Amino acid sequence: MSGYTPTMRERGQTGWAFGFTVFAGVMMVIIGVYQVIVGLSAIIEHTFYRVTPNYVFAFNVTGWGWIHLIFGVILVVVGFSILAGQTWARVAGIVLAALSAIANFLFIPYYPLWSILIIALDILVISALASYEGSGGRATTA
Repeated sequence: MSGYTPTMRERGQTGWAFGFTVFAGVMMVIIGVYQVIVGLSAIIEHTFYRVTPNYVFAFNVTGWGWIHLIFGVILVVVGFSILAGQTWARVAGIVLAALSAIANFLFIPYYPLWSILIIALDILVISALASYEGSGGRATTA
């Protein structure tokens, strides 16, 4: 059985760790779908978002659309990989959630309420993935 990857349950991951990992994977898929929708909205109808004048981080709305679209697709793929139990996906998930939070911070003037919501969800995903409990013991938390 070369190429077989055991699931999270088969590797001995238990209770809370399994639940947090599933939560992180599902949230990454949801965040990714949201990013795709935001990206497509900006690409298709670039006047959909109102640009705040005199914002320090002013970017082209269509450019933001492509950034969100690409980010969203990658987040969905990594989210499903986390659900499939891929080890690399947890590290990639933490990095992508951090980058997503930064991108959404810069996107606040275009769509403030949803950007803040996604930043909060990104922080929850980082927390869930960082507190992963493998079969070797419990992860340390601060």
